[in-house]
Amino acid sequence: MSLFSRFPLAFKALHELGPHQMGQYALYQIGLRTGGFQRQLSKALARLDELHDAAPPELHHCLPDPPERQRLLSLLGPLAQKLLTEADEIRHGYVRLFGGPAIPLELAPPKPLLGWHRYERGDNRVNGRDIKFIWEAGRFGWAYKLALAYHLTANERYAETFWEYTEAFLSANPPYRGPHWYSAQEVAIRLVAMAFLMHVFSTSQRTTPERIAMVAKSIAIHAERIPPTLAYARSQNNNHLITEALGLYTASAVLLNHPLALTWHTLGWDWLVHAFTSQVSPDGTYVQHSTNYHRLMLQSALWAYAVHEYAFAGEQIPATLLTRWEAATRWLWKLVDPQTGHVPNLGHNDGTYLLPLTACLYADYRPVVHAAARSFLGNSIVPHGHWDDMSSWLCPPRVAPSGESPLDTWHKTPAQEGKNQPSPYLIINHKNRSWGTLRVAGYHSRPAHADQLHLDLWWRGLNIAQDPGTYLYNAPPPWENSLTSAFVHNTVTIDGKEFMSRAGRFLFLDWAQGSLLAGRPSSRGGWESLNATHNGYRKLGITHSRMVTAFPDGRWEVVDLIDGPSGTTHTARLHWLLPDWKYEFDDHSRDVDTPSLTLSLLSPHGWIRLRLFTPSARWKQLPEGFNFQLARAGEVLHGPPTVAPITGWTSPTYGDKIPALACIVEVTQALPIDLKSEWTFPDASLDD
Repeated sequence: MSLFSRFPLAFKALHELGPHQMGQYALYQIGLRTGGFQRQLSKALARLDELHDAAPPELHHCLPDPPERQRLLSLLGPLAQKLLTEADEIRHGYVRLFGGPAIPLELAPPKPLLGWHRYERGDNRVNGRDIKFIWEAGRFGWAYKLALAYHLTANERYAETFWEYTEAFLSANPPYRGPHWYSAQEVAIRLVAMAFLMHVFSTSQRTTPERIAMVAKSIAIHAERIPPTLAYARSQNNNHLITEALGLYTASAVLLNHPLALTWHTLGWDWLVHAFTSQVSPDGTYVQHSTNYHRLMLQSALWAYAVHEYAFAGEQIPATLLTRWEAATRWLWKLVDPQTGHVPNLGHNDGTYLLPLTACLYADYRPVVHAAARSFLGNSIVPHGHWDDMSSWLCPPRVAPSGESPLDTWHKTPAQEGKNQPSPYLIINHKNRSWGTLRVAGYHSRPAHADQLHLDLWWRGLNIAQDPGTYLYNAPPPWENSLTSAFVHNTVTIDGKEFMSRAGRFLFLDWAQGSLLAGRPSSRGGWESLNATHNGYRKLGITHSRMVTAFPDGRWEVVDLIDGPSGTTHTARLHWLLPDWKYEFDDHSRDVDTPSLTLSLLSPHGWIRLRLFTPSARWKQLPEGFNFQLARAGEVLHGPPTVAPITGWTSPTYGDKIPALACIVEVTQALPIDLKSEWTFPDASLDD
């Protein structure tokens, strides 16, 4: 890219991101390229050696006593054995990264080990491999499983495995060298893990004074890695800033007597308060527009609150911080499917699970929501179950719930009148317990995905109309974070153009702003219908609005209207991403009464039908410019013979992509264009 082409892009980024974020990023780049950070960290390492030789730091607990063993066993039931089986896999050298299949645990990164800063200048691939697969082992998520297994059984084999692996990791990754020291966020996540692990393994016979001293020194080394590059985290103002501040705050709690503890504490707490209050909106929306990162943020809040209540209870928590945590809890609670604990795969999903203190599956959000409701709302969610295990670890004992609410209480609570109901926007069909969420975002920070007016549709615990997820951040084309595209979301694109300009793997410019036009709330909770729009095609003079209606008989209807200069011809492309189920296709495009196309999907509970049509008043049959295409895993099943390779895939978690059905309709005609999608479920007569 030439200098002249970069300048307009940089100017646009400055305008949308703001001078503060861009300025902090510039400071980070200056420190990186001048060698300032490297010199600063070399001095910090020498200073830590001197302090350690003069007075080895003591290691303190930062949480209350672990939950009572028998109560936890009773709570987990059969899942306790699943947890032990996974811990035994780890003992034998296998780990399940991002909740996926068991693969070999790699603690030593590829050689040679370069200075941490050298990894910044690449494409986040090490020897051709996405760096996140290296980082994940360094986050010590595997060690939580060993700790939980040890707590349940008191079996010293789990403790010895932990110590062997930890010593191997620290030996293979000397301070500030190699990819595990490149990102201060990775360092902070590992620091928090070490604090928890020492909390559990402190009673083990394998936890010798020498090993305690080794971890205490390592925690100090980890903490000192964070401040020099905090400008980068500030420039991002996202999960990086929260986790890095959390690492400093945690270090100050477990190394209370360290000469640098006060510095870590002040820096960590100040930036934690700033990050939470600036990144979480008053309605609970998180700045990264992602359910996965929302969970990370909420777990960070749970950990910070637990550490505060145990180690720093005398310090006052700002009221604004508490209200943000409350709102963030309610926001995520709304999106949890009551039957499965799953949530829409909204925004980036990089597989992060900050505190895997549960035997539940990666995709089950109930552990986090139950713990957050207890800590921040004073509320106990029912039904209780094995998903309460995280609460046992993270909720301070003195925080006793004052009441109980069903998990779907936010679905059933009467909606506020008008358009003032906070996001996320839920449309609920009480006839058959189906529900959907319509993506309507007003951006004040960087968008994650081009997903305005995307509709996620759920029925009986099944995600029918899906979000594609993420798959990979760092990969050769076409998989370089490409599932952010509007073309693979359940929305409409115009003339083959995205409605935001993609300026990098993680950067969209020309933000499309969404807004509600009208809605009809239900007396039984949520909305019965919503009408929303976005301005992403404003340069074409075109608006896209979407009306979603849940009818009393159980049907759903989605009406997309493309409007603009009368008489101008444009192409509208409607995309639906569906489960990879057996399907049937019926072409009624030449019916005189209601020309349409119908795609039927065989779900575990019967046939679901998606009927696609245009207003019959305008057409006696579907027009020549009406094209239907069905694709799966980048290959065409019906319709025009070519399709983008990213079409017909969904990624349930990082590094994993599975086939899905992409149902695509394109219409080329003079404006206005409207398209209707009608969903019918087999048990529409079922009433709750």
